[in-house]
Amino acid sequence: MARPEGSVRVVVSDAGPLIHLDELGCLDLLADFSEVLVPDAVWREVEKHRPHALKVGGAGLRRVAPPRGILAPRLRSLVETMSLHRGEQEALAVAAEHEAVLLLTDDAAARLAAGTMKLEVHGTIGILIRSIRRGLRTKGSVLELLRTIPGKSTLHLKPALLEEVLQQVARDAP
Repeated sequence: MARPEGSVRVVVSDAGPLIHLDELGCLDLLADFSEVLVPDAVWREVEKHRPHALKVGGAGLRRVAPPRGILAPRLRSLVETMSLHRGEQEALAVAAEHEAVLLLTDDAAARLAAGTMKLEVHGTIGILIRSIRRGLRTKGSVLELLRTIPGKSTLHLKPALLEEVLQQVARDAP
């Protein structure tokens, strides 16, 4: 069950949203959260693929160590079943340590695992749409950003899904 946005106290990010938001020039949208926890493996992945993203001032990124010890049995089972990579594992483990957490990931398997763990999840698209509600971007600018995703970002979206998102934002966003 989703919580009201005001009740989110902790944000944990996987690599995808950090990389994709930076590619789109929108990493500043994360500054709307007090801080974004970035597990070590995620930090290293972003550092390898998009080091600039970690240097954007004001994004509130904080590198954190994953929980020590053995993964909880439920999380270990999800990791094995869904073949989650190290960064996704650490992001889920850090998120599992907190209440009222928002997990940022674009990975379908990680999103499914997070749902099983009853974690609230947003991806790059969700952060862009949220920016309209929060008054950080206009509907028009978000629609333009969404249209540029195939050429400007490594975010993989099926064209039909992108078109559906565009139509929904055009129709429903304030």
